[in-house]
Amino acid sequence: MSTVHAETLGARVAAGSPSLVAVARGGFWTLIAAHVWAGWGTQWDIQWHLRIGRDSFWIAPHVMTYSGVTAMVLASFGMLAWTSWRARRGARDGGTVRAAGLTGTRGWHFAAWSIALTVLAAPIDDLWHRLFGLDVTLWSPPHLLGLAGGVLNAAACWVIAREVYPAGTRARQVAVVLSGALVTAGLSVSLQPSIRMAYVYGGVRFFTYAMLGALLLPLGLVVTAQLARGRAAPVLALLVMLAFGFAGSAVARAGFAWLQPASFIAEEIANDPASPIAISHEIAMKNGVAPGAANLRALFVALLATVALVIVDARRRPVTASIASGLTLCAGVGFALARQPAFAQSLPSATDTVVALAVTVLAAAAGGALAGRASDRLGSEPAR
Repeated sequence: MSTVHAETLGARVAAGSPSLVAVARGGFWTLIAAHVWAGWGTQWDIQWHLRIGRDSFWIAPHVMTYSGVTAMVLASFGMLAWTSWRARRGARDGGTVRAAGLTGTRGWHFAAWSIALTVLAAPIDDLWHRLFGLDVTLWSPPHLLGLAGGVLNAAACWVIAREVYPAGTRARQVAVVLSGALVTAGLSVSLQPSIRMAYVYGGVRFFTYAMLGALLLPLGLVVTAQLARGRAAPVLALLVMLAFGFAGSAVARAGFAWLQPASFIAEEIANDPASPIAISHEIAMKNGVAPGAANLRALFVALLATVALVIVDARRRPVTASIASGLTLCAGVGFALARQPAFAQSLPSATDTVVALAVTVLAAAAGGALAGRASDRLGSEPAR
């Protein structure tokens, strides 16, 4: 979507139907709240599997997560249902399009069909576990499909924010930064298993987190910088993401204290000592920390990499800024992991490090280029 078209779309919606804008704004903030709620549930669920074990589907963090997803579905398809009903009654809402029998703005179509991927992932995940057992790994196809749907639904909030808030207003900037924080949070969750890759394999894969992060994180942070048209927007998005994360940790602690579930994680690890959960416990034990505990060094490295993105200015130089951020991430993650006792056995050679740096540069260049194209499609404007 071009810049002019995106701006015109928002103006047409606002001019055509103030009531549509009011309801769409309510839907937007419902989506934001649902993502935060589901994110807290996911955070608690990860800690539940690490501390308690794998039990029924109806554990509290699952209920929390899927209630958030349900709210996303209701908000996204509910808006399409409402605008479709208005269209059938002859309302002339500017900026709406019709697809698959439903009428709505491009942002709400994007939100609805993306969260449908997460809904589709649920029965696929059930079939996957029936075929291959209950081994918990985030990098299974159904898990990645569900995560992709959630990330794309958060990305749709960028489009919706531009539709319902005028250009240049503080409200739009806040909405864009919050959306970017949610997109970046979803992408960050997908990187978690890469730490286990560093521990198990070492070598070039010691830098798996940095290489994947250099590719994926610009899709959240660079796009935020270009859509918000603020140089510091990526840092603000990351700080918001970290605030959500610390709040989620508090929610998990309160949930465990309230429910006091009985743990059977020791038996589970004994039955499958090579499982991802068992390896995560092994890493935590060697480092002398609790399984699932937040790594403050990793958070500081992420902040440094985002500052590098801001210094180079991702608004004007998305590829160069992404490379600078990726190299900072690679150096910081390598240093942080090397200082942890658990990774002493997996330290890379000088050749491995050089290869990883080269791969990181290529991944960051690709991530920056993709982010720039995504910004153009979403309707960004060049910085003035």
